[in-house]
Amino acid sequence: MHDILIVGGGPAGLTAAIYARRAAKRVLIIEKAAFGGQMTYSPKVENYPGIKSASGNEIADQMLEQATALGAEIEVDTVTGVDFNPDGTKTVVGESGEYRARAVIIAAGCRHRRMEVDREEDFVGRGISYCAVCDGAFYAGRRVAVIGGGNSALQTALMLSESCERVTVVQKLKTLTGEEKLISQMGDRPNIEIMYGYVVGGIISGDTFEGVVLRDERGGQVELRVDGVFVSIGLVPENEAYKNVAELDEEGYFDSDEGCETKTAGVFVAGDCRKKRVRQITTAIADGTVAALAACRYLDE
Repeated sequence: MHDILIVGGGPAGLTAAIYARRAAKRVLIIEKAAFGGQMTYSPKVENYPGIKSASGNEIADQMLEQATALGAEIEVDTVTGVDFNPDGTKTVVGESGEYRARAVIIAAGCRHRRMEVDREEDFVGRGISYCAVCDGAFYAGRRVAVIGGGNSALQTALMLSESCERVTVVQKLKTLTGEEKLISQMGDRPNIEIMYGYVVGGIISGDTFEGVVLRDERGGQVELRVDGVFVSIGLVPENEAYKNVAELDEEGYFDSDEGCETKTAGVFVAGDCRKKRVRQITTAIADGTVAALAACRYLDE
């Protein structure tokens, strides 16, 4: 039996673990994939206070090391639901086992949004990627496209421009939506070009990936022949398994305010999976802090 069980090992979950352990609670973090969550896909983080520049992986490693050094336990498993026990405790059900706790913090995060075109899944890892940190090295000296115009897309394009022959940014809007500093840096890279007003309408392929078909708002289309595509068009919350314990909004995010509480006593939510206007590492950390202290109050009362 744990005092607090945290679903998700991203910045919100790891921060919650740090605060809960400092309050002397017995803590278990369950993560289904890589600890660090979405920030591990960021090749360079320059807006994290106290750290001038670091990769998302580096920050994640430090957070995990701090949490485990304080005594937080970790488990790798995919959570499929949360059940209630007659004594008020909760059972978190995973694919590999069941875990019991007095309070639960759900920091499940989000997954990358897909382009939703035919054969997309067929070419994941064989021409289509969602992580430049993971797959960028495979495209050194080659031509690639980045789909999206926000901060993550611009960071991806800048990273790829250091090793790729040509980087084409495809943005559906007429402007980029990332930070001005990133936009300025893009302008300094001669091997980056931007195509405004296009969305991906299909994949060009034979036995191998050859590029994408782009469509504009008037129905026109053009073929973009590239060796690889990096998709950075937003995130989708992974909250469906928890709708019995927490309300979801129309987009599937937890409908919770800054207090990180839910309709279920002893269940709290934190991070990108929660409804909010801004999703950054710093806002996830703030949620983790609030949720952990709220869970500690719940247990102490």
